Amino acid sequence: MAKKFATAINCIDGRVQKPVIEFIRNNFHIDYVDLVTTPGPDKLISEYKDTQEIQSIKEKVLISFKKHKSNILFLSGHHDCAGNPCSKENHLRQIQKAANNIKYWRINLEIYGLWIDEKWRVAFVE
Repeated sequence: MAKKFATAINCIDGRVQKPVIEFIRNNFHIDYVDLVTTPGPDKLISEYKDTQEIQSIKEKVLISFKKHKSNILFLSGHHDCAGNPCSKENHLRQIQKAANNIKYWRINLEIYGLWIDEKWRVAFVE
């Protein structure tokens, strides 16, 4: 039986990796999560200013999509982010906008936003 993959665009912060992977595996019955990491990805992709870095992220997502048949993508933001120090409310807006911007990449993926709180609990961003 083929193993199922998902893709997560995550902050480089090591505190968020395990909670995000466990959340995805437990809620979506995924075997492996391909991680694409960068500081403050919610801000980066919502503002869409650093197009070189965004293109690099997109290329990594495409590898996961094409080679691992990942058809689900998660974009996260988290409490106490050094790469994007702002309020929770601002993070949530950025996650929503970034997820919407990713839709323009025209990759056939389900896209979900995730928020990781101060206790490293993961929740969906509506």
